[in-house]
Amino acid sequence: MEKIQHKNVTVNGIKMHVAEIGEGPAVLFLHGFPELWYSWRHQLLYFSNKGYRAIAPDLRGYGDTEIPSEISSYTAFHIVGDLIALLDILDLEKVFLVGHDWGALIAWFFCLFRPDRIKALVNLSCELRPRNPLRKPLDCLRELLGDDYYMCRFQKPGEVEEEFASIDTAKLMIGFLTSRDTRPPCIPKEIGFHQAFAQLPATLPSWLTQEDVNYYVEKLNKTGFTGGLNYYRNIDKNWELTAPFSGCKIQVPTKFVVGDLDLTYHIPGIKEYIHNGGFKKEVPSLEEVVVMEGAAHFINQEKPDEINAHIYDFIQKF
Repeated sequence: MEKIQHKNVTVNGIKMHVAEIGEGPAVLFLHGFPELWYSWRHQLLYFSNKGYRAIAPDLRGYGDTEIPSEISSYTAFHIVGDLIALLDILDLEKVFLVGHDWGALIAWFFCLFRPDRIKALVNLSCELRPRNPLRKPLDCLRELLGDDYYMCRFQKPGEVEEEFASIDTAKLMIGFLTSRDTRPPCIPKEIGFHQAFAQLPATLPSWLTQEDVNYYVEKLNKTGFTGGLNYYRNIDKNWELTAPFSGCKIQVPTKFVVGDLDLTYHIPGIKEYIHNGGFKKEVPSLEEVVVMEGAAHFINQEKPDEINAHIYDFIQKF
């Protein structure tokens, strides 16, 4: 870990913290919520040893990267704009792209907006969902899963932040990272996130150390959760802004990996969409879909060796 280099660069009007290691073809790793570059620690070391330049930024609103105050500063165009600026600063014409959770969603947007900058994509956990030109995404989510679904609960500024602030950050992070509940996370206000994180494992799983937890806690206690939550608060705005791309397909060579215990895999209709042709229709260059047995949502940390192999086996072909 001490060999990983850290620097701050100016991209798209903000300061961005970037972790990187190695030389060779570049692999850009995009983290999700509520995470950091640190989520890719295993991948950075592995790919640098395989002859790649492994790069993992703290995305806008996270960690040691700047946290703009306006909710409107967290659209997909802002985030992808940050990453295009990062590639330009690092003098990288093209990269292999790897995303997880919100990082995967941003990776889909990246490949939609600027496929010319991507050699190949490996996305984890979050599939590409087609844009419904007739209905906003949050309206669809509320109809399918109700107002208590966590993405809907995250919408009101300050409300969830207040709940999170009343819960020990270590408890929150352990709850997020170790959950193996495949039910869609619905948290009624009267129950709150306190109850959602009431049942924690007696001991940390072998893949998550106290040192790992402490790193997340240190950064989150400094920044809070608002930056990451603002990604959710732009779900409908992203839908509006991407109207010109409605019907466009992802043409980048793609591999998708998800755990069979990942809650995203158990959202009603998703398995059928992934396996019965819908996903392939939206991503014509989808070459592989892997469902990993016994793996939950934070798959790149829980199963680093397997994920490293899945990524490497795919990108080394290009």
